[in-house]
Amino acid sequence: MADARAASRALGVLRVLAAAPGPVTASTLARRVGMPRSSTYHLLAVMTAEGFVTHFPEEERWGLGVSVFEVGAAYLRHEPLEHLGRPLVHRLAHDVASVAPAVVHLGVLHGRETVYLLREATPSPVTVVVDVGVRLPAALTASGRAMLAHLPASQVRALFPSRNDFVDRTGRGPTSPTALRRLLAEEAHRGWAEEDGFVVDGYASVAAAALDRSGRPAASIGLTFRSDRIDVETRAELAGLVLPAAEELSRRLGVA
Repeated sequence: MADARAASRALGVLRVLAAAPGPVTASTLARRVGMPRSSTYHLLAVMTAEGFVTHFPEEERWGLGVSVFEVGAAYLRHEPLEHLGRPLVHRLAHDVASVAPAVVHLGVLHGRETVYLLREATPSPVTVVVDVGVRLPAALTASGRAMLAHLPASQVRALFPSRNDFVDRTGRGPTSPTALRRLLAEEAHRGWAEEDGFVVDGYASVAAAALDRSGRPAASIGLTFRSDRIDVETRAELAGLVLPAAEELSRRLGVA
């Protein structure tokens, strides 16, 4: 039990340091993690020796150490989102096949763009621009807006401060901060995002975001299909299949 408590406290220290805007004092760490200051100093000494914490003696504060970067880099090398998301994308493609021809995809937010990491089509072919490695304007894609809807409003404003930061591909979709803000509010309330002809004429998408432990959007799972073959009721049915897949990915990312 003592070892488990020590491990829990060490992880708590890392979470506090990761969330802080800069180095923090030992007293702040003790208060936020919930442990005596004497134990805090002992734990910080061990974590510093292991490289997970860095001490700034002039400020008497602590920050993240290089070992955290090494672990994070290893995490990225193992492509966790692809490994966790691939079976969900495969299962969703199987489930969607009985409803409509579509392409299932997993995307992440990179600045003002959606980057697609996974793609799997139903047996009936659908030609779409979405492919692994493709980047599309996040404000136009259902996948991108599903994630943007979970960001703080201040971060969305920073990403899209003016009309010049929007892309117009087909004459449809948001082209101003006000229009984007209104659309994101609607989609956040509904729980999933939708676009019809915003990226390519004749094609539509639905998508939902998967969140990480901090409640931030880690990825989105979506479907793209021919818009002239899918009515409003069927689109809602497709969204009803996407939502549980995104929720399952959130659970796999550690969301309770």
